[in-house]
Amino acid sequence: MSRAVARWILGAIGVTHFVSTRGFRVVVPDWATRFMRLDKDAIVIASGAAEVALAAGLVALPRERRRIGWATAAFFAAVFPGNVYQWRTRRSTPGLDTDARRFGRLFLQPLLVVWALWATDDERGNSRRMRRR
Repeated sequence: MSRAVARWILGAIGVTHFVSTRGFRVVVPDWATRFMRLDKDAIVIASGAAEVALAAGLVALPRERRRIGWATAAFFAAVFPGNVYQWRTRRSTPGLDTDARRFGRLFLQPLLVVWALWATDDERGNSRRMRRR
C-alpha cells in the first residue's frame, strides 16, 4: 500500500464517527464527559471532526504532513483510554461484540499510531531532517 493511500484511509476512518454516533458513544468513558464538559455525542462528533481535519491536513498540506502525522499519532494515543474503557465495561459496538474482540481492539490502536507516522514520512521513508542534509 502506498503512503498516499494510507493517508486517505486514515481520513475515511474519521468519517465513520458521523455515520454512527451510537456505536462510538459507548466507548467514551464517563469521566471524559465530566472532564470535557460535553455529552458523549458531542465528544464523538468532536473527535470525528478532529480526525477528519487531521486527515484533510495530511492530504492538503504536504509541507506540514510530518507534523500533522505526529498530531494524528498523538490523537490516536489520546483516544486509547476509550478502547480500554470499552473493554473493561464489556460494552459492545458493531464488530466488537465479544470480550476477545474488544481485547483485540486494544492492539489496533498502537498500530494506528505507527500507521499515522509511517503514512506521513516521505515516500522513501526518510525523515525531513535527513532530506535536508
